[in-house]
Amino acid sequence: GVWRRAWQCGAGGPAPSRRGQRAAASSAGGGAVPVGKSGLAPWVPVVGLEIHAQISSNSKLFSGSQVQFAAPPNSLVSFFDASLPGTLPVLNRRCVEAAVMTGLALNCSINKKSLFDRKHYFYADLPAGYQITQQRVPIAVNGSLSYSLCIDNKMSQMVTKTVRIKQIQLEQDSGKSLHDDTRSQTLIDLNRAGVGLMEVVMEPDMCCGEEAAAAVRELQLILQTLGSSQAVMAEGQLRVDANVSVHHPGEPYGVRTEVKNINSIRFLAKAVDYEIQRQIEELENGGTILNETRAFDSKLGCTVPMRDKEGKQDYRFMPEPNLPPLILYDAKSLPANMNHQQVVNIDWIQERLPDLPSVKRAKLVERYGILPEHSFALLNEDGLTEFFENVVKQTQMKPKKVIGWILNVLLSYLKQHSLTVKESPVSSFMMADLLNLLEKKEISSTAAKQVLAELWKGEGKTPLEIVKEKKLELIQDQKELEQICQAVIDGQENE
Repeated sequence: GVWRRAWQCGAGGPAPSRRGQRAAASSAGGGAVPVGKSGLAPWVPVVGLEIHAQISSNSKLFSGSQVQFAAPPNSLVSFFDASLPGTLPVLNRRCVEAAVMTGLALNCSINKKSLFDRKHYFYADLPAGYQITQQRVPIAVNGSLSYSLCIDNKMSQMVTKTVRIKQIQLEQDSGKSLHDDTRSQTLIDLNRAGVGLMEVVMEPDMCCGEEAAAAVRELQLILQTLGSSQAVMAEGQLRVDANVSVHHPGEPYGVRTEVKNINSIRFLAKAVDYEIQRQIEELENGGTILNETRAFDSKLGCTVPMRDKEGKQDYRFMPEPNLPPLILYDAKSLPANMNHQQVVNIDWIQERLPDLPSVKRAKLVERYGILPEHSFALLNEDGLTEFFENVVKQTQMKPKKVIGWILNVLLSYLKQHSLTVKESPVSSFMMADLLNLLEKKEISSTAAKQVLAELWKGEGKTPLEIVKEKKLELIQDQKELEQICQAVIDGQENE
């Protein structure tokens, strides 16, 4: 069976049964086909993602209410957010620019004219009974995202894949329902209602949890590089819905299930792989797959049903009557007499795009001669690239040796103590001092690790002070070494 390769890729999830190992599957390298029961009927898993990214802005999409995580409940709610009669939406320019910036970074075509629609559904945390979104003509379409992943968990063996981006649309977030089971009541917090979201819809081009996780991680890095979203999943700023189905080669796609609101990249990989395995085992046992919405239970490591989608939901989409079409310009179409402060210029945004993660990695490899997989590790940890570059500037050690100390020693300390790079008690200046002592052969590699352990305590001592205090210097004087050796030999004779 080919499931084995998927699980070896580190996607995680519950260990597949024997039948699951034969039946399920996908491969990081692509090309392998999951084999069915008795090896006769192969299965092809299909994974597509819908990702909601909260736009990094001071105020909401259509109101002046402040955006702030963990504010007191219902303290950031305007009349419009609460949907009081007579209130009207006013579009936030910053949110439009963030969506255009994201679309350009994902190789999308930006629609110079996009439209807003009402999507109707009734829930307690949606006061208006509808959400303002972009169903007919979104702000950006037809893009692509390249991402890399390792084969068989080996960082030295990486493949690059591409997932197509169907569209990016602007829409409002809903509020938050807090269910109090002990008192049998539900409390509503509308602070999040109306916060600007970008929904990034990916085509079903992936085939396993690891691919889905790698694509979302790359998207997260791009959003953070652009500043269009902070994309902190723990704070709900990046939420993923995964659509999963399986089918035989040459046949139409199978019935898909949607795993909703996954808030961790690790959980995404586990949820997708579990769902692929569950569907294949269900079909091979003669069952059917329901078109339903499921949730991922991280404690049990499995997906559980939430609600069925057999009856097509009627959202009664209609044009938003209170918002005109969103018109964007480029250098050619911008009228001469137009006030530049009143419009969004696509070319102006394009010219100011920062280096994207893929470009940053290539520059790190070229500038410092490090391995490509090391550049991935540097960018995956917030602030680690800057830490590494600061150490390189201040030390005589070659970057190829510095990277080993940063990734193998410092990073393991940080993960062991659940600290970010910015919270590290060892500064880049201290690390450079330590590596200079090592490079000058004043201390050994073993002694350097001892010094780092002392620096980690944050007592304010310099590496040199610790070396002298602990007497960790390497002895360079040959006569002194001879005396020590002679003393050891003499001591053995006396015994």
